[in-house]
Amino acid sequence: MNDYDAIVIGGGMVGSATAALFGKQGMRVALIEARMPQYNLDDDAIDLRVSAISHASQSLLNELGAWQEIDNETIAPFREMRVWDAGVPPESAQAVHFDSAEIGEADLGFIIENRRILAALHRCLDDLNSVAVFAPASAQGIVNGDNNIEVRLDDGRRLAARLVVGADGARSKTREMAGIDTTGWSYEQKAVVTHVATGEPHRDTAYQRFLPDGPIALLPLYDGRCSIVWSTTPEHADALLEMELAQFNLQVELATDRVLGRVVDSDRRAAFPLQLQHAQSYVQPRVVLLGDAAHAVHPLAGQGVNLGFADASTLSQVVADNGVEVMGDLTVLRRYERQRKSENLLMMGSFDVLNRLFRQQAPLIGRARQVGMSLFNRMTPLKQAVIRRAMGR
Repeated sequence: MNDYDAIVIGGGMVGSATAALFGKQGMRVALIEARMPQYNLDDDAIDLRVSAISHASQSLLNELGAWQEIDNETIAPFREMRVWDAGVPPESAQAVHFDSAEIGEADLGFIIENRRILAALHRCLDDLNSVAVFAPASAQGIVNGDNNIEVRLDDGRRLAARLVVGADGARSKTREMAGIDTTGWSYEQKAVVTHVATGEPHRDTAYQRFLPDGPIALLPLYDGRCSIVWSTTPEHADALLEMELAQFNLQVELATDRVLGRVVDSDRRAAFPLQLQHAQSYVQPRVVLLGDAAHAVHPLAGQGVNLGFADASTLSQVVADNGVEVMGDLTVLRRYERQRKSENLLMMGSFDVLNRLFRQQAPLIGRARQVGMSLFNRMTPLKQAVIRRAMGR
């Protein structure tokens, strides 16, 4: 039996950040991950899995020392964002334009490959003697005792701690083992992802156009290309995956209203289903959920990993404020839940309403959307507040 202060299940970005935060507080931490971390950062390809990192998440990564470990040449800042509805030109008054200069910032956020963030976090973990990484390993059961909680691994080893942190994604085994139910629904959409080269430069700008079947986003990459996230019906997504290169490129051109000219090339493609999922409780005695294990959101605003990093930061602060000795107490964990659940519900609800609103095709609703976007574009204080909130300010 190995004793720890905390056992973190899930070695992705959120779980690794949580382990690093705890480790920097001097806690003994076990990080359990089903796959051995493997990073090939020397190739010329850009991985399909990228994230939009907010300023708040940048601050967290900087605090951990991970931001400094990411090659600056692979970080793509975006300074502007343009959002428009199908049926109106991207430069029209009905298109919403966000500009970092409006609030005196150099940029709105950063597009970075997940693998580079994860590699940087694991380099930080390597420097923390108090953190032990168990990989490949998976948790097969948890037993809550009087004074600690025990985790049984697939190889028979047993670990005990004051607290178990579930950061193992939307299909969380931790959540299942703890008996925590979820609410939510499928969006009946899939997100198609790839990278495209366009005839016009992206100018450090993110673009998003709302189509009847879901939004399509162009996110600037450091090599001049754009990452595509196209949310659409499962049938259309499957068809896009099977298309010949030239046909697919043309479909992206049309879907993005040729805002960056021709799509001259595209990378390999992948797709994943979209759902809203929310844990009915984030906490139990000596068990807490973070990130997608607690809440899975629509990717239209690119806030998924930022919400997870905010969970990790809040939990770390709650533990620091109350002490390691009582970190598994339900009264302490409820303080984390109260802070994060309300914020996450607000964000989830906002993304859900936007996705549903822009899929409505009744002419009256479409006209109301355009009028509303035009009014919002002229309401500078409100727009600045939205920008600051998205940046985590």
